[in-house]
Amino acid sequence: MSAHEATLSHDVVIIGGGHNGLVAAAYLARAGRSVLVLERLGRTGGAAVSTRPFTGVDARLSRYSYLVSLLPRKIVRDLGLDFRVRARQISSYTPVERGGRATGLLVGGGERRTREAFERLTGGEREYAAWQSFYGLTGHVAERVFPTLTEPLPTRAELRRRVDDDEAWRVLFEEPIGAAIEDRFADDVVRGVVLTDALIGTFADAHEASLAQNRCFLYHVIGGGTGAWDVPVGGMGALTDALASAARGAGAVLATGHEALRVHTDGRRAEVTYRTADGEGLAAARHVLVGASPQELAALTGDTPPEPAEGAQLKVNMLLRRLPRLRDSSVDPREAFAGTFHIAEGYRQLATAHAQAATGHLPAVPPSEIYCHSLTDPTILAPDLVARGYQTLTLFGLHTPARLFRRDNDAVRARLLDLTLAQLDAHLAEPLADCLATDADGRPCVEARTPLDLERDLRLPGGNIFHRALSWPYAQEGTGRWGVETRHGNVLLCGAGAVRGGGVSGVPGHNAAMAVLERDGT
Repeated sequence: MSAHEATLSHDVVIIGGGHNGLVAAAYLARAGRSVLVLERLGRTGGAAVSTRPFTGVDARLSRYSYLVSLLPRKIVRDLGLDFRVRARQISSYTPVERGGRATGLLVGGGERRTREAFERLTGGEREYAAWQSFYGLTGHVAERVFPTLTEPLPTRAELRRRVDDDEAWRVLFEEPIGAAIEDRFADDVVRGVVLTDALIGTFADAHEASLAQNRCFLYHVIGGGTGAWDVPVGGMGALTDALASAARGAGAVLATGHEALRVHTDGRRAEVTYRTADGEGLAAARHVLVGASPQELAALTGDTPPEPAEGAQLKVNMLLRRLPRLRDSSVDPREAFAGTFHIAEGYRQLATAHAQAATGHLPAVPPSEIYCHSLTDPTILAPDLVARGYQTLTLFGLHTPARLFRRDNDAVRARLLDLTLAQLDAHLAEPLADCLATDADGRPCVEARTPLDLERDLRLPGGNIFHRALSWPYAQEGTGRWGVETRHGNVLLCGAGAVRGGGVSGVPGHNAAMAVLERDGT
């Protein structure tokens, strides 16, 4: 059957039931459109899901994505979502040994405590003053840029006028972020803490000419207009469960176990061929939204695929019987692990790790960061686990590009996990292994995921958590009005690979829905 002959059984077919696809479905169904969501897996949610990964243990962990910053409150309000976040009272803790003494930098808990922590570590007031000034600059940019994410794409000139700060524009949009960090900060630990936001899932050096690190940094400091990263109450699955409920409640049909195979379109009407356990089927629609990666979009439409993407992270989920004691006895572990616990993320350490990985070797000292969800939100644990003092740990490793795992994913994963946890142990007063819980089969509650695991399980290209390199949040050649357009007039990209995609934001889903409604004259 051709697209010309097809009966229009749906206004919109959405391929992929991740959080962006669900956002689009909810908006469009609420606007009166008939919506069908085709999801390959047996559940919706994509990478924003909660699971019980440890046999016989009632701990519901955010398996892949785990914190919320870029989700606009507008989307939560518009869709009437039953979803909440909680602020972390501690921003970060970075352990370090100075002069043979275990110490560290605790950021959070009030202005006075943070200032004193900087002074103890650095021996003066300069670094804290520089910190305040720098994050004042990023805060100004966040206030100006974040509201534009759910508006039609501004031009570069329009966004620059909106930022209205030449220094901020130069620092974030024009020069490698490493130049600003080295110009403003002197302490290696402080420099590293700042740089980490430029390297999340992004394999880049601080001075990379492509400015991939700047784009990553930008999206990590503008969320909510403040740059805060909050804890999703109930885990990340609580968000996608709420989105699925909103979409269904508005009339959308969510079809799991339906794998899209092909999209045929003449620009006005389209057909999607899909496969289920019972065979192939056909769904016809006026609009098709693709919540998968740009590579998957090209495969569906028969277009030339974009440049290959590559992820560069290690994700580890752990369950502990108790939090470990720290060598730095001046800090309560309940505070240190409540925020982002930086491990081997000094500025020089990050540069060395990148250089080693770039030559095809695992970093000898792998950088990573950890946080404990259950300290802020214990609802993800069964009451008996909470009563016994159990806690979760989420670890995110940097500078581990997918290429390092291609030869033997299982062996390299195990080696990297050992190296990474050894770096954590170096700052603990007791081995982490002594604190780990065990599952019903007696195995330690540790689950590690490499880029290749994400590629296999979620079809993230190269395991890239953003689907491809992050984009600037302004219009460029070919980006279209909303940043979701493709060369096919009625096929839109609503996944993380859209302009202004990446992270758990719902922005591409919102923008694709707005593009459809505009085209329909609504």
